[in-house]
Amino acid sequence: MPELLNTDEAAAYLRLSERKLYELVASGAIPCSKVTGRWLFPKAALDRWVASGLPSSLKTVEIPAPPVVGGSHDPLLEWALRESGCGLASLPEGSESGLRRLARREVIAAAIHLHPLQGDHARANVDAVAGAPGLHDAVIIGFSLREQGLVVSPGNPHGLKDVADLAHSGMRVARRQDGAGAQLLLLSLLAGAGIDPASLTVTGPDCVTGTDLADRIRLGHADCGIATRAVAQAAGMGFVSLIWERFDLVLRQRDYFLPGLSALFAFVRTERFRQRAAELGGYDLSVCGEIRLVN
Repeated sequence: MPELLNTDEAAAYLRLSERKLYELVASGAIPCSKVTGRWLFPKAALDRWVASGLPSSLKTVEIPAPPVVGGSHDPLLEWALRESGCGLASLPEGSESGLRRLARREVIAAAIHLHPLQGDHARANVDAVAGAPGLHDAVIIGFSLREQGLVVSPGNPHGLKDVADLAHSGMRVARRQDGAGAQLLLLSLLAGAGIDPASLTVTGPDCVTGTDLADRIRLGHADCGIATRAVAQAAGMGFVSLIWERFDLVLRQRDYFLPGLSALFAFVRTERFRQRAAELGGYDLSVCGEIRLVN
């Protein structure tokens, strides 16, 4: 049996009539997602849903996720976690790692900015979460739009204009780790320009955060790399703008009202938060608080 069931398959699997299945969908009682106009039911999520109706003596006790926000590093988010008094820690390992940890209940939320090799950058976060195993109860909340680009030495001495200038130039490109949103963005932009990533001169080791990348360039160990304007500005480096991207928070629906996350979401609605975003540079808060997906 496939891991994603259509309506007929799900009804047969649960031994329900289609009418009853649709009633459960309409009430939000059953895990499912709507993809291109069709309802899909993750088989593993259906198994957990059925098990949740067993007597309590047969259930596995669910351990609350630790008060940690995983996923992507971001200067404004890092500041908000500290200044809001929310009590949430940060574990910046990259967008894809954050989603995996969220699915395993190892973090309470994940900050993500994903990019496809081909397709719609603006929908990449939504598409990834909508079909992610273990995230049938997730919600995506907009944090900001961010300006991403090439961090370079002050004054942009090599005259970089875009990623096409990196091909066969011999410039040393600082690399982000696999699964990091910035690395996914670089690969996407290279693919769009028809450039083989192997043609770049890449330096290691991998930079886990944008701040690490800016330090690598400032110390002369690399010439450029992908990070946000806020990172470049804080490090006193030059910046070549490439794209404005969606930067979102992903969490489970039932965790939205927990004290830590509630404190964070209340703080991002304050004028102090908006002033800090303007100071850091490269943020557009018009999407802050927007509910982008409810799985």
